[in-house]
Amino acid sequence: MVELVQPEKPRSRLKIYLDVLSAIQAEGEAKPTHILYKANLSYDRLAKYLEELAAKGLITEKTEEENRYFVLTPQGREFIKEVRKAEAFIGGFGLTI
Repeated sequence: MVELVQPEKPRSRLKIYLDVLSAIQAEGEAKPTHILYKANLSYDRLAKYLEELAAKGLITEKTEEENRYFVLTPQGREFIKEVRKAEAFIGGFGLTI
């Protein structure tokens, strides 16, 4: 018997935000290339999401010498916490974000 593999659904915008923010949270101060690999995004898409998250006040950019880093704001940490609570709640019904 041949097992059919379901194609993966594209990630929602919310899930991508969470992946980017989680990558930054894991590092404390994350360089764009580290976020890019952990969030599995192209550079162009990452730049767009970083700009959106900064505009929403969830992350800030730091520059030390010639290095760029991104750091979560208190609002960014709160966002992650609340989205994870929502994921757990929705998961209780067998659904995903």
